[in-house]
Amino acid sequence: MVAKINRGVSLYGAVAYNQQKVDDATARIIAGNRMITDLTGNPHNVMQQTLWAFDSYLAANRNTEKPVLHISLNPSVDDRLTDGQFAELAREYMRKMGYGDQPYIVYLHEDIGRRHVHIVSTCVKEDGGKISDAYEWNRSMKACRELESKFGLKPVADKRNELLEPYLKKADYRDGDVKRQIGNILKSVFSAYRFQTFGEYSALLSCFNIEAKPVRGEFEGMSYNGVVYTLTDDAGKPLCTPVKSSLIGKRFGYEGIEKRIAHNVRDFRNRKWQPKIRDDVTLAMHGCRGNREDFIRLLGEKGIDAVFRENEEGRIYGVTFIDHRNREVYNGSRLGKEFSANAFEQLFNRPQEFPGSEVHGQYAGERESLSDSMESAIEQAFGIFSPDINGPDPQEEALARRLQRKKKKRRRSRGIS
Repeated sequence: MVAKINRGVSLYGAVAYNQQKVDDATARIIAGNRMITDLTGNPHNVMQQTLWAFDSYLAANRNTEKPVLHISLNPSVDDRLTDGQFAELAREYMRKMGYGDQPYIVYLHEDIGRRHVHIVSTCVKEDGGKISDAYEWNRSMKACRELESKFGLKPVADKRNELLEPYLKKADYRDGDVKRQIGNILKSVFSAYRFQTFGEYSALLSCFNIEAKPVRGEFEGMSYNGVVYTLTDDAGKPLCTPVKSSLIGKRFGYEGIEKRIAHNVRDFRNRKWQPKIRDDVTLAMHGCRGNREDFIRLLGEKGIDAVFRENEEGRIYGVTFIDHRNREVYNGSRLGKEFSANAFEQLFNRPQEFPGSEVHGQYAGERESLSDSMESAIEQAFGIFSPDINGPDPQEEALARRLQRKKKKRRRSRGIS
């Protein structure tokens, strides 16, 4: 079982999120502690009564920065628990974490394949004291292991992937509830994958049958930037009306994506993460012998997707690689010039122009085979390439300039020179 503890300032936001799931019939209230009334028997007043249950606690201490707890308990997808067992699991966890005497409400979520519970509570006691969160992560891990044993739950080996797995699958228009499907995938992608441009972000989402498009316009004299999302089929054909990012979450809009990209760019430049797939891509280029389907198949066996962008004439003008094992996304040129769009345009569509073919540039008399050329590329990929070899990425530089201008504007508005 995996437990996630989030702390916040908005009790209303945490309760409203769960109540909306209840209203949509994708969640149910299964337990509560120190609630004002039997919540399951008053559907029209649940929201207000839930908020009232916390009033005296939150009023007793207004100095705690983040007094609201929003906890999720996530058994494995293979675990089968009844509503009563889920309620008992939540009570035991709260007791072990020191929140057993606090007011809390337990929601059972059934909007994905893995049933799980959300608990809304507070870390502020009735007398105004704050419950300590010292060593909270260690205590939570210990509680999860003990509860796994008590309830016969499957131990989770890879906790990160266990949480993401139900979401990180292709969206299916036939399943309905387009907004929910898009929202679940976006939340997981944001927390799981690293991307450095909007193009990389868009290519990543296409692997899950979601199309992301930026939109720009003007309203009442003010310009705006936004993003819309659409479900597609496996060929990328849109299947529904676009959904505005504002209906899913602020962080999935233009500014939220820009902020996430900036964070990823900084980490990449500080070498906190670097490409690990050059060797696999090079070997696939060598092994496919110029056949695009074979190239995609060979990469797929390594957990890598290749997304090509083509114009109306079928010319490849962009390629992005999604490394699902390491949760990283790279435009081809970021790996090296041998992996740029032009290299694949030549490899797949104009083999006669590919380095080493019978006619190439000024060395028209060369007869070096495609295989020999790829052997040379392999040697380079296995040790010579450096992320800095290709110079700065234009989109990264444009982003950096935009952020710098925003920073200067904010400083001016505060009177800072």
